[in-house]
Amino acid sequence: MWLTRPLRERSTQIFLGVLFAALVVVTFLHLFMPQDSALHVSAYTVTLLGKYLCYALLAVAVDLVWGYLGILSLGHGAFFALGGYAMGMYLMRQIGDRGTYGDPVLPDFMVFLNWEELPWYWLGFDMAWFAFIMVLLAPGLLALVFGFLAFRSRVTGVYLSIITQALTFALMLAFFRNEMGFGGNNGLTDFRDILGFNLRTDATRLGLFIATGIALAIGYLICRGIVTSKLGRVSVACRDAEARARFLGYRVERVQLFVFVVSAMLAGVAGALYVPQVGIINPSEFSPIFSIEIVVWVALGGRATLYGAVIGAILVNYAKTVFTGVMPDAWLFALGGLFVLVTVFLPKGIAGLLASRRKKKDEPTDTDRNPDTGKEATA
Repeated sequence: MWLTRPLRERSTQIFLGVLFAALVVVTFLHLFMPQDSALHVSAYTVTLLGKYLCYALLAVAVDLVWGYLGILSLGHGAFFALGGYAMGMYLMRQIGDRGTYGDPVLPDFMVFLNWEELPWYWLGFDMAWFAFIMVLLAPGLLALVFGFLAFRSRVTGVYLSIITQALTFALMLAFFRNEMGFGGNNGLTDFRDILGFNLRTDATRLGLFIATGIALAIGYLICRGIVTSKLGRVSVACRDAEARARFLGYRVERVQLFVFVVSAMLAGVAGALYVPQVGIINPSEFSPIFSIEIVVWVALGGRATLYGAVIGAILVNYAKTVFTGVMPDAWLFALGGLFVLVTVFLPKGIAGLLASRRKKKDEPTDTDRNPDTGKEATA
C-alpha cells in the first residue's frame, strides 16, 4: 500500500521515532514530575509545544507543493485559517447558554450585534462530525476552485505566488467585516468544551498535544506516500520540466490540482488543531505576512525533504517565542535577515546541511583506499 511504503525508509523511521519519543517524554515529564522540579513540563509549555506541532504540519503541507511541485504558495495561511474557523464555529456552538448573554443558540458576538437568528452557514456546527468534515471540506473546496482556474490557465511562477497572496489578503479583509458573521476583528474565542472535555483542564491540553503529534505523523506519512509514488515522480517532473511532462502526455494541471488540494486539507487540519490549543481564531491568521513566514520555515529547514520543514517550523517559532520577548520590535527584521542568510549560505536548508555531512561521513577516506590503485580497499 502506498501509505505504508514510507515506513520502510530510514528517514521516515527516524522521524517517527523522534516524534514518538518526544510525545512520550513530554507526557511523562508533565504527569509524573513534581511541579517544583526543574524537569517538570507545565501545561503552558505543553500547549506551546502543541502549537509548534500544528505549525510543523502546516509547513509539511507547504513543502509538499513547493518542494515537490514547484508551486510557491503565499496563501496557505488562508487554508490554515479556514480549518481554524471551522473548528472555532463548532467550539462556539458548544458554549450554549453559558455565554455572557445566555443565548442557547446565538454566540455572544451575534447577540451583541443584534442578530436575530443563526446564519445558514452556521447550521450543523453543533455536531462534531459535521465540523470535522468541514475542517477538510472548506479549505479543500477553496483549493479545488482556485487551483482549477489557475492551473487550467497555466498560471505559474511568480504570478501564481502573487495570486495566492491576493487570495489570502482578500479573505482577511472579508473576515474583518462584522456582517460576515465570523466575529469580525475579534474573531471567535472564549471556548469551553471540545467533544465534552473541558478545554481549560491540563488533561485536555495534554490530549490535544498528543492528538496534534499523531496528526503530524499521519500527515507526514500521507505526504511521504505521495512523493514516493508514481504521482510524486510525475510531480517532480512537472516541477523540473513542465513542458516536457506535457509533451510526454501527462495532464500536468490534474497532478498540480490533486497535490494542491491535499496540501490545503492538511493545512486545514493544522488550523483546526491550533484553535482549541491557542483559544482564539481571528482574521490575522489570513495575513499575507503569516503565509510568507511559513515559506521561511520551509526554506530554513530544507525544501523537498518534509522533515526539514518540521525542523524549520519548530526552530523558527521557538526563536520567535524567545526573541519577541527580548526584542519585539526587531523580530521581523531578524526573521528577514535569517531568510537572506539561509538563501545565501544554506540554499538547501538545515536538512541539506545534515545530508551533506552524512554523505561526507559515508565517503571513504584516504586510509580506506588501496595505496596502489587508489580504489577503496576491500576485505
